[in-house]
Amino acid sequence: MTHTVTQIPNKKASRKSMIKPMLIMLILVFVVIGGIFGFNVFKGTMIKKFMASMGNQVQTVSTATANTAPWQDTLQANGSLRAVRGADLSVQAAGIVDTIHFDSGADVAAGAILLSLKPNDDPAKLAQLQAAADLDAITYRRDQEQFAAQAISQATLDTDLANLKSARAQVAAQQALIEEKILKAPFAGRLGIRQIDQGQYLAAGTAVVTLQALDPIVIDFYVPQQSLSKIKVGAPIAATVDTYPGKQFKGTIESVNSKVDTASRNVQVRASFRNADHHLVPGMYANVEINSGAARQEITVPQTAITYNPYGDTVFVVTQNGNDEHGKPKMVAQQRFVTLDDTRGDQVAVKNGLKVGEVVVVAGQMKLHNGSTVMIDNHVLPSDNANPTPPNS
Repeated sequence: MTHTVTQIPNKKASRKSMIKPMLIMLILVFVVIGGIFGFNVFKGTMIKKFMASMGNQVQTVSTATANTAPWQDTLQANGSLRAVRGADLSVQAAGIVDTIHFDSGADVAAGAILLSLKPNDDPAKLAQLQAAADLDAITYRRDQEQFAAQAISQATLDTDLANLKSARAQVAAQQALIEEKILKAPFAGRLGIRQIDQGQYLAAGTAVVTLQALDPIVIDFYVPQQSLSKIKVGAPIAATVDTYPGKQFKGTIESVNSKVDTASRNVQVRASFRNADHHLVPGMYANVEINSGAARQEITVPQTAITYNPYGDTVFVVTQNGNDEHGKPKMVAQQRFVTLDDTRGDQVAVKNGLKVGEVVVVAGQMKLHNGSTVMIDNHVLPSDNANPTPPNS
């Protein structure tokens, strides 16, 4: 009888064979984790070095010095020019244009005849009525003599006087009718372009030509009701029009409306300007500027020096912080909050935060932070003009 012997596996040998692969796997895991950690440490170190080198890099900027300047508060508004006296002239009666006595654009004196319509039989009727009036005058004088001699009654004399007055009134009415067919300049001024021609039939009231008195001339404009206390009659005012860039016209406030517009809460103001050269004409659009309050000294910088932020306006002030490795002054920019006042042209007034003589960055602020080392290059500077003039088109 044959017996089969079954061998039982050695448990110790099996465990040893499993431990080795696990150790290799753990070593590999630690190597991978260590490699990742080491890479992140290396990357962070390099980033810090790069940022440090960037932070210490010298930035080129342009600068300006904060100075004091005379400052005058102003009110600005827009308005339209109009003539002190202006009218579109027309004849009162209808008729055919007989004679035109003016040229377009001419200057005329008050009372100058501009146009006359055909009189037709009006002069003949006037002569007829004048003859009847003369006869009534003779009759009245004769009856006065007879009444003195008690040859006629008082009633007859009164009738003669009434007839004389009636005849003279008819003469005056006919003369007025003739005058209605003659157009005269109601005041001195400059004519516009004529709108009619000789021989043309004109209905009563048809516009013939415009007449504008150009010297002086006025500007009507509006200011908010809160500025009403700053407007004084007789105060000086300046105006500009885009027709003459860079030219400023001087005038005075002539009147202020007695009420505020309830729709806009603005008040109308009128200013008068001398206009001997007739540069200003009615209908022009104008910008006006009114000085308000007393002039004062303010610290001013170019508007480009200001960085406007919701949390506050800032500037970068440049100061010397020792010397660099070459022995040259080391210039450093520091950010500072400022309180601003009004603007004027390219300038802005600074109420708080700056002192006279301090140097501020006017170009290149975007690449700066507190402590940035800067190099000043002022070959090209932004405009710092309190009254800039737009270029001629």
